[in-house]
Amino acid sequence: METKNIVATLYLKDGKAVKSTNDFTEIEDVYQLCQMYNDSGIDKIVILDLSTDDDEHEKNINTIKNVNRNLEIKVCAGGNINRIEDIKKLLYAGCMQVMLNAAKPSSIGLAEEAGKRFGKDRIVLSVHNVDFIFKHKSYIEETVHELYIINPKILDAIDNLSNIPYVVKTDSYEYNDILELLSRENIRGITGPFINETTTNIMQLKSELSANGIKMDNFAPDLTWDDFKPNADGLVPVVVQDYRTDEVLMLAYMNEEAFNTTINLGKMTYYSRSRQELWIKGETSGHYQYVKALTADCDYDTILAKVSQVGVACHTGKPTCFHNNIVKKEYIEKNPLKVLEDVYDIIKDRKANPKEGSYTNYLFDKGIDKILKKLGEESTEIVIAAKNPDPEEIKYEISDFLYHCMVLMVEKGVTWEEITQELSQR
Repeated sequence: METKNIVATLYLKDGKAVKSTNDFTEIEDVYQLCQMYNDSGIDKIVILDLSTDDDEHEKNINTIKNVNRNLEIKVCAGGNINRIEDIKKLLYAGCMQVMLNAAKPSSIGLAEEAGKRFGKDRIVLSVHNVDFIFKHKSYIEETVHELYIINPKILDAIDNLSNIPYVVKTDSYEYNDILELLSRENIRGITGPFINETTTNIMQLKSELSANGIKMDNFAPDLTWDDFKPNADGLVPVVVQDYRTDEVLMLAYMNEEAFNTTINLGKMTYYSRSRQELWIKGETSGHYQYVKALTADCDYDTILAKVSQVGVACHTGKPTCFHNNIVKKEYIEKNPLKVLEDVYDIIKDRKANPKEGSYTNYLFDKGIDKILKKLGEESTEIVIAAKNPDPEEIKYEISDFLYHCMVLMVEKGVTWEEITQELSQR
């Protein structure tokens, strides 16, 4: 059985997230909203561009590009697509798929051309009525990966006409209606207003659907609570790390109920020893911890949790609970990413707080042309050094190049995180 998807829909107007195609009221910050979708169990986001001119269209594409830099889940974008160049821009912005509107006559030709150029698996077609499927059945099967059905009332007719997989929009949040929909053979997923709501517990819905035989992309643990060795109080300590940086955020405890709730909800849930009760981290503060991975230690008496932390982990307002120094021995940092981040931070500080005699400030004062000139010179030095059999010279020149590259990054406001996110999509 194919895994079924829960699909969120995001509407973009002037680069901002708005309520719907007809209501342009701005809602949550678009990046925070997408990160929440990314962490809460949503499998894919459909982003619809509601722009009415080329300038707004470009602004929305830029927003989509920035959204994709921070997500691990698939993004499909559509709206205001009139030429193959629009499709290319969305794919280059990091979208896995592009959605064309079947109601637009130009979409048929665009889908065929885009399918040949970028691959059939990149093309989705939104459909409003059965007549279109009836007239273009063979064409759709050859050029389109899946359909996005706006009207669930036409599903029986579509199932009788074709085996093309589809995602269907539904306004119903009745569990039995969702279960019936996802039990259909050709359905790939559901979308609808209730899925877009930040209060909807997607992981819990997935758990319930899984229990009823629907294959979902949710947590299926390799270990149960019975595999652990709790302490005398029936608790297992949990060390919590940021999944992106590996920074240790906090230490807490789980009992069996907290463990199972964490698995079902996808949110870190602990047992409070002081209050003698279960608590979902962030339920009061909004600083949720979304589960990325849980691992047991060799003795099965401690859990390591990798999480996506919303806000801060510590009740004091600090990012991590571990912020009180005891002793510290100076050492030379060898972690490659940490070294690059530290040097970047020093360069950034030089720009904000100039220091007399600083070569970095000399470059900033001379401006972008000087920075680019030095970067060009250093890249040439790398080429020359590469012809030398001694590797020491090329290590020196690459270091020089990376330093000047970071000066350029600071000048243009580009971070290492953005660079690594871009590389991860390659």
